[in-house]
Amino acid sequence: MKLYKLAVISLIVLVSCQSQKTENKDSEMDMFISKLMNEMTIQEKIGQLNLVTPGGGILTGSVVSSDVEAKIRNGNVGGIFGVYGPEKVRQAQKLAVEESRLKIPMLFGSDVIHGYKTTFPIPLGMACSWDMERIEQAAQIAAKEATADGIFWNFSPMVDISRDPRWGRISEGSGEDPYLGSQIAKAMVNGYQQNDVSASNTMMATVKHFALYGAAEAGRDYNSVDMSRLKMYNEYLPAYKAAIDAGAGCVMSSFNDVDGIPASGNKWLLSDLLRGEWNFDGFVVSDYTSVNEMIAHGLGDLQAVSALALNAGLDMDMVGEGFLTTLEKSLKEGKVSEENINTACRRVLEAKYKLGLFDDPYRYIDESRPQKDILTKENRAAARETAAHSFVLLKNNKQVLPLKKSGKVALVGPLADSQNNMLGTWAPTGDHSEAITVIKGFNNVIGNDVEVLYAKGANIVDDTQYAEKINVFGPKVNIDKRSPEQMIREAVAAAKKADVIVAVVGEASEMSGESASRSEITIPECQKKLIRELSKTGKPLVLVIMSGRPLAISEENELADAILFTWHPGVEAGNAIADVVFGDCNPSGKLAATFPRNVGQIPLYYAIRNTGRPQAGETFTKFKSNYLDVSNSPLFPFGYGLSYTQFAYSNLQMSSTKLTSEGAIQVSVDVKNTGNFDGEEVIQLYIRDVVASITRPMKELKGFKKEMILKGESKTVSFEISEKDLRFYNSQLHFDSEPGEFEVFIGGNSDQLLKASFILEK
Repeated sequence: MKLYKLAVISLIVLVSCQSQKTENKDSEMDMFISKLMNEMTIQEKIGQLNLVTPGGGILTGSVVSSDVEAKIRNGNVGGIFGVYGPEKVRQAQKLAVEESRLKIPMLFGSDVIHGYKTTFPIPLGMACSWDMERIEQAAQIAAKEATADGIFWNFSPMVDISRDPRWGRISEGSGEDPYLGSQIAKAMVNGYQQNDVSASNTMMATVKHFALYGAAEAGRDYNSVDMSRLKMYNEYLPAYKAAIDAGAGCVMSSFNDVDGIPASGNKWLLSDLLRGEWNFDGFVVSDYTSVNEMIAHGLGDLQAVSALALNAGLDMDMVGEGFLTTLEKSLKEGKVSEENINTACRRVLEAKYKLGLFDDPYRYIDESRPQKDILTKENRAAARETAAHSFVLLKNNKQVLPLKKSGKVALVGPLADSQNNMLGTWAPTGDHSEAITVIKGFNNVIGNDVEVLYAKGANIVDDTQYAEKINVFGPKVNIDKRSPEQMIREAVAAAKKADVIVAVVGEASEMSGESASRSEITIPECQKKLIRELSKTGKPLVLVIMSGRPLAISEENELADAILFTWHPGVEAGNAIADVVFGDCNPSGKLAATFPRNVGQIPLYYAIRNTGRPQAGETFTKFKSNYLDVSNSPLFPFGYGLSYTQFAYSNLQMSSTKLTSEGAIQVSVDVKNTGNFDGEEVIQLYIRDVVASITRPMKELKGFKKEMILKGESKTVSFEISEKDLRFYNSQLHFDSEPGEFEVFIGGNSDQLLKASFILEK
């Protein structure tokens, strides 16, 4: 007992010392910044709120800043993006710390969305790995590479929940579910920041887009959002909060309105919720010119919307320069207060202090690092493995996959040899010339006993006007000089000579992403024609589908023998695809977003709330909630994904059928690998609140584990359920649980589940 007391005392002393150190550090920071701000003019304080991009570097928007060098020298720039490389970053930072009056260093930011130079799968693809260790590792590698090029502030992670695959930026997030999205948000923040943003190989994370951007009406980018507070708090806000609780240093406001007020000028959102309820202590930056865009929303001229944004709690204006050009006038006219300017300035300076810039403004500049830290063999290997684990096997009739490393393979399709489309959307820091195409990946993996017969077969799209829109950031779609009919004939001829067909089809990388919404989310018709003709050959047909979103692929699902959905896999795309197609890696991905049968089902997601007239099963019944022309069910449900092996679930056990506020229930299930391959399975736990004060979802994801299970092996997988897992925001927006009956489900996707029940007693 004495030893126990000593241990407790030691722990208390340690915690007290750490708390004291934190308080001392905060006190030192406050003193330093207060002293600095006492020396600053109002113009210099406003200057810290100005984020610019000079253009000519990493392009992420349509507007660039002018006279950047002069503004830096005059103390009118707080941060800059689009500049990278030790030499260029040093030159720009030198202007601030050696040629401006107060020598305040600048922030250097960028959109490092799914890797820096070593590009990983698009975020939606990585989400389908359900592997938090790999996702955190990807963010850590991205931070190491970006900081090697002098960039230490990242406009990532994007944690917007989206249930509408028409929206192009679904590619940049983690799908439809708040629980999975929250786990990924934490993993990415931890990967970028590593609990120490002052380290030379970590970068400050920015949570975006705050808030609700993924719920844009009609799936059209930048569009209005109208949502109840209940839906906000229970479904769309949790992932943002998870990232903030993980310590993210910055938040970016979104383009959309929230309750009729654009997010960049929404005081309830940026001050009451973010800082008041969630205690966020970092700074808030606008999205690209989103302050200026409040004019088009109908909220006044540039001076009016800039004042609105500052008063709402926005600290930094990205590119628009409304703060820089109007705040001083608004201060004189009493439309903003000096206190609000000081508060915003302090938040920006605090971020610089935490990053260590006042100790060493050149701390992230080391000319030796790019060569040794960027696109290394180890980084590429990690990207390859992560990509392979993100692929979702949607269909595999008669075990067509994996292919044998012998015989003849017809490799066809417009994406089979398309280097410019491997990285995926939102890879502005990536280098397409480094990407491994599918045909190259096949040749790297197959050995000497496989003959590959290649034919393009089709364009990605045939419409030149459509192609022009897609090619805005460079050639993603090349319209072949051959006719569509000639290309199909060539592909069919190759297919007839082969033992199996692998058709690599889908979207160009810029058919998803920002400003890339689609009203139809099918595979383009020219590729559909190719698939139809290939299916007529009678040869086994494997579709490898690349996309930045869930697609409506009902026809393809009927025609193909196997479908491997690879998203856009990144710099190691071809190698990773070959690894999976030829069985060097067993696919283990599970869908992070539901696949609809057609666009008319959208929005479609698993966590639906029941209506008063629910349809029972798939049989149409008049006066029930259903369609005349299609069933309610999705083509592929959330959490779905096959393996080259099979898993059998049995023996769902609960340690108790009663749960108290202080206790916990252990839930377990036996999972057996009944097939012929070792494989990973994502075991998913869902809960339903059967009776509540508000209508609750039919089921909600509350836990998951990814387990390697050897062939023939059986594992018992356990979860713990506590009262905290049952809490939700009620009609009064109180976060609490309610006593009563709950159902618990465990299985391999959101549709095929074992079920038990328990009672919560309070």
